[in-house]
Amino acid sequence: MTPLRNSVSAPRSDGASPSTVAVLGSTGSIGTQTLEVVASAPDAFDVVAIGAQRSVELLVAQARLFHPAVVAIGDASLATELARQVPSGTEVLAGSDGLAAAATMAEVVVNGVVGFAGLRVTLAALEAGRRLALANKESIIAGGPVVARVRDTPGAELIPVDSEHCAVHQCLRAGRAEDVARLLLTASGGPFRGRSAEELASVGIDEALAHPTWSMGPKITVDSSTLMNKGLEVIEAHELFGVPYDAIDVVVHPQSIVHSMVEFDDGAVVAQMSLPDMRLPIGYALAYPARLPVPFGAIDWRQLGTLEFEAPDRDAFRCLDLAYAAGRTGDLAPAWLNAANELAVAAFLEGRIAWATIAEIVAATLDGYDVAPAGPSGRSVEDVMEADAAARRLAETVVSHRVAA
Repeated sequence: MTPLRNSVSAPRSDGASPSTVAVLGSTGSIGTQTLEVVASAPDAFDVVAIGAQRSVELLVAQARLFHPAVVAIGDASLATELARQVPSGTEVLAGSDGLAAAATMAEVVVNGVVGFAGLRVTLAALEAGRRLALANKESIIAGGPVVARVRDTPGAELIPVDSEHCAVHQCLRAGRAEDVARLLLTASGGPFRGRSAEELASVGIDEALAHPTWSMGPKITVDSSTLMNKGLEVIEAHELFGVPYDAIDVVVHPQSIVHSMVEFDDGAVVAQMSLPDMRLPIGYALAYPARLPVPFGAIDWRQLGTLEFEAPDRDAFRCLDLAYAAGRTGDLAPAWLNAANELAVAAFLEGRIAWATIAEIVAATLDGYDVAPAGPSGRSVEDVMEADAAARRLAETVVSHRVAA
């Protein structure tokens, strides 16, 4: 396993210039929390670019508060409206090219863009030799073969913002890569922890969206309820850290205090612990290899109580093993998994299928995985997009058959 590079200087508090930061997906959960972190350490960071897909009103408010040189909007039809409202002198970039260009304009790039639009941001940042604080899952899960080629760009480094992978990144600093025995990714267990497959046969949408710990969007909350989110994180961990799948385990930890662990060959286990607060991994990625002086997620040990750990129920939550299977197949199979799951979750949220059918849709789609071998130059972004589209077509066919049955 190769440890991640630390080739970009940490922000300084000695009067020197602050680190420049670009926040793409700035109007979403990760983006808004990133700007909170930046505001907590104003001498350390200078926001030079922000961007989002469509949220003009919030983008304008952020531009007036942080005065970036560049504001990018993915939906090019909104560029004129945006340009009329941003502060004078602010450059407006439009379309996916605009978001990608904004990712080259800072030392540190936070990618909180949702969906495949984030893949181009990831590639642009790494190809430009920037530090990438990555919160876009598609970049690594679906686009892993493409992203792998640009991670060796001089100066480029990738720091995960996902709480579990950021925890692993921190724990790996305690030892040598060659001494790592396994990674232990923790899972809250979601709203259905402890229920059997029989008990889950009739659960509804409101139940699936009632996460006990985290406040997230509907799609990722449903993923948490099926444990697909943890399966996707297993694939991410393999891609990020180069650890084989047999050395990546999942353990259910309902308190969400231990965010993940690394076990070394001598039996020692190093864990990263904090209260659930995404501002901590965001701040870690921004300041790396230093740490911010603001204690996001600090624990009151007098009030902590009991920490529980248990094995996941793989019979009740089949999506976890489906993700392992796609990861072991490799190439574009994770892209098929991700696409099939997105379509199945959307069908569930629309009331077209039952919760238990999500895993059936994904399994049937993976059974039909059929991708031509990569050419001599390897995989392209177009290959990833075509695989995603093919998987969605097949998954929709499977859904339609289930609905009609």
